[in-house]
Amino acid sequence: MAHLPPRIDDQITFRKLEMLLAFIDAGNLARAAERLDTSAVSVHRALRTLEEAMRCPLFRTEGRNLVPLESARVLAETAQEVLVQMARGVDATREAGGYSAELIRIGSLYSMTIKAVPTLLIDLKVRRPQLQAELVLGSNARLIDKLKQGDIDAALMAIPADEPALESLPLFEDEIFFAAPVGSGYDTLDAVDLRQCVNERFVSLGEGFATYDGFRDAFRRAGFEPNVVMQTDDIFSLMSLVSGGMGCTLLPGRVRQVFAGRIRLLPLQDGFAMRQQIGLSFLRVRERDPNLLALQTVCRTARMAAF
Repeated sequence: MAHLPPRIDDQITFRKLEMLLAFIDAGNLARAAERLDTSAVSVHRALRTLEEAMRCPLFRTEGRNLVPLESARVLAETAQEVLVQMARGVDATREAGGYSAELIRIGSLYSMTIKAVPTLLIDLKVRRPQLQAELVLGSNARLIDKLKQGDIDAALMAIPADEPALESLPLFEDEIFFAAPVGSGYDTLDAVDLRQCVNERFVSLGEGFATYDGFRDAFRRAGFEPNVVMQTDDIFSLMSLVSGGMGCTLLPGRVRQVFAGRIRLLPLQDGFAMRQQIGLSFLRVRERDPNLLALQTVCRTARMAAF
């Protein structure tokens, strides 16, 4: 079992060691205080409490001035090594935790890769050219889990409810539509009443996708269990199934350009209308990470056409 190092007096702090170094380098209290953006009184008090904690003299008094003894210079040499090593440790820890690293890992829903993700990544590269981006695709549930595990730094997804560990920047709201193949009996409708779809075949995303949750909620309101003939784990495969006549489904408006001419997106009647709140989510404890701040700025200033 590893032995703990000897305890160090609580009065010996990094801040006081910084003040000692500044004082010895500057030569007097006033110049040291100016460097540290504090008062000479605060520097004097810190040096005296540091001396008390060391339990040996560090200074002698000449009039109103403090003069460092050899003991103070020995402590200063050690303090320099300790503070440099601690700064390196802080940088290494932040890099291991993804804070201001040269790589940012961005999670995304598949549907966000049509327009939003490419636009945001290009704008982020312009803002921070040295930053490399890695894209991870998945369902809302999978992205939330990866955020909590530290596997990704941020995620473009439906804003989750009841997740106090996460902070979210809202980006846009997206309407959910009824999706049917072109040439079906729904083509002439202005809006779809889900209650009239009891005998329809449906395809859907799997559990964990935000659109799946909306799908289940819509049919609960319609009062029946839909006949789901197939499930898939990405929205593009789902759309392919719809265009091939496998069944109908519900889709967010942001995918309307995919399979254009082969799939009709029709509004749901008022009683079943739904919207998704899409945003950028990340761990609350990392909200001041420079990389995440840059990504948030890009999201705020991105052209509305990206969404």
